[in-house]
Amino acid sequence: MFTLPDLPYAYDALEPHIDAQTMQIHHTKHHQGYVDNLNKALVDYPELQNKSVEDLLKGLNAVPEVIRMAVRNHGGGHANHALFWQLMSPQGGKPVDAVAKLKDQFIQAAMTRFGSGWAWVVKDAAGKFQVMSTANQDSPLSDGFTPILGVDVWEHAYYLKYQNRRADYLAAWWNVVNWDKVSELLV
Repeated sequence: MFTLPDLPYAYDALEPHIDAQTMQIHHTKHHQGYVDNLNKALVDYPELQNKSVEDLLKGLNAVPEVIRMAVRNHGGGHANHALFWQLMSPQGGKPVDAVAKLKDQFIQAAMTRFGSGWAWVVKDAAGKFQVMSTANQDSPLSDGFTPILGVDVWEHAYYLKYQNRRADYLAAWWNVVNWDKVSELLV
């Protein structure tokens, strides 16, 4: 079954850009909730319990219909957040040109995502980069894309510090992008 991954840094490591209280609640409450609910959905399906969350999402149409929405929502929430934590770092690193040049499109996708969701830079099957956004906890994996960079634009990711100022959150978040991880995902 799935477990909550540790953060690769302390809750306060991304300050002043992302505050410690938001990080702690986001990680221990929101992400933990996705893990717990994914595990509950899979309890009667031992054949699915040994699959990675990525494989579950890539093969979502093969998941029994009775739990498909739960796997989509909670599996997506788990996968998206597990990657999100790795995509941030107090050190940042040197921006990856192929991805950094998409910043304006990426920020636009994040700003225009109505309600809750994510903005992504993804790689398609041909190796080309695209900018997209997904609603709720939908994962690009379910549509055949490989996520390279993603930002959570659910209000729980920023409301304590930025309230309804998503643009301010995104500007601050860009300062903590873990470009070393982005480089690793390009391979």
